[in-house]
This record gives sequence, C-alpha cells and structure tokens, in this order.
Amino acid sequence: MKPAGRLQAAIEILAEIKTRHRPASQALSDWGRGHRFAGSGDRAAIGNIVYDALRHRASIAWRMGSAEARALALGVMVFHWDESAESLGEMFARDPHAPETLSEEEVKALETGTLEGAPGWVQGDIPEWLEEAFEGNFSEDYIAEGQALALRPPTDFRINTLKADRGKVMKALKRFNPEPMELSPNGLRIAPSKGPARTPNLQPEAAYQKGWVEVQDQGSQVCSLLVYARPGEQVLDYCAGAGGKTL
Repeated sequence: MKPAGRLQAAIEILAEIKTRHRPASQALSDWGRGHRFAGSGDRAAIGNIVYDALRHRASIAWRMGSAEARALALGVMVFHWDESAESLGEMFARDPHAPETLSEEEVKALETGTLEGAPGWVQGDIPEWLEEAFEGNFSEDYIAEGQALALRPPTDFRINTLKADRGKVMKALKRFNPEPMELSPNGLRIAPSKGPARTPNLQPEAAYQKGWVEVQDQGSQVCSLLVYARPGEQVLDYCAGAGGKTL
C-alpha cells in the first residue's frame, strides 16, 4: 500500500470506531482480516495513524475545527508526522486509493491551525471531564503531564541478572538501540517509533526467548527495588493491568 492508501484506511477505521463505539484494537484487527493484501508494514502504519489520532484527538480537533475521522487523520499527518498540506496534496494525486482532495478549509486549518486560546484539557489532550482531577493532582503542570501521557510510550524491559548482564543484552538487541534507564539499574529502554515505523517487538528475539529480559515499565522496576524484598518473603504484585499504572 502507498501512504495515501494507508491514510484512507485509517480514516475508515477511525470512522468505524466513532460510529459503532468499537475498541480501536478490535476495529484494526477486523480491518486487517478483511484486507489480507495489507502487509505488516501497512498495518503498523495504519495503526499508528489511528492511535495517534485518538491520543491527540482534542488538540487536533481544535486546530482542524472538526473531530471527524478525516480531520483527525489529516491532523496527525501534518501536526505530528511532519507532512504539510502541500505534500499531502501531492501524495493524494499519485494514488487512486487516496482520500478525496483537500478542501480549501482543510488546507487553511492544516496551515494555520493553532492551540491559541484553547482550554487546558484541549492543550493537554485530556478528557474534559477529567481536567479538574488532573489539575488537582498536578496543579500548574497538569497540561504538560497530559501532553506527556499522549505521546507514544517507549518499550521498557528489565534484565534478568541471573542469566545476563546489561552489556550482553544491549549487544543482543543493538538493532533497537536500547538505552540504560535513568533510575533502574537493571532496566533498558527502547525509544518509541516515529511516524509509520513499527513498534519494536521483543518476543521473537533470542534475548527474550532465553529469558534474559522481561517487559516491565521503569516505575514498576523502581517500586520492586524500594520494597527491598528478601529471600523467603512474599510479595503481592497488585497492579492495575492493561497499562493502568501509567494511564
């Protein structure tokens, strides 16, 4: 698939999510099953557009003047993927499966849309009903906290020091450019993907298969260290699940 065709697919999936109130992962999975011609790179790029649109829905809708699926997807491409109204126009002209030509209103929004005058929940991409609680927790930093949470997450993992050390793991996973964590002495972090790039998948890697590493966010690693559990003690991992600790 070409980039414009991927964008059109993302628009259709976003519309499906909105009109039928479906979970994004389910809508993406169903689309993939119904479009077997799409390769793994195509599915990754389409998924990235969809999830970036949902993460930044409030701010994109404000800048575009619309929360419709097409507006959100176009906004992702320009505001977050470094495209422009001009480059999108050229992209659409080269692909018969592209979205409809940009309207004058869309071009204007993509070129001049800003967050000037937007309320805090829009600037921080926070649900409006959650703004009061967010501000209560983070005071003057609540917008910055919301913006940080709306970014794509990195991949954090913990080294199993019974089987490997940091140097050994970094060498085994060097194609992902892992970096040592700032707080956890046994943790490594892979930066999030950008644009259409695929998110790193550790499960097929030999280091993962051999039990050298385990996916675990840095916060949980630090908590485990602070507990200072000793041999013979029992530890209850009372986690929220499905990313609840951070989301």
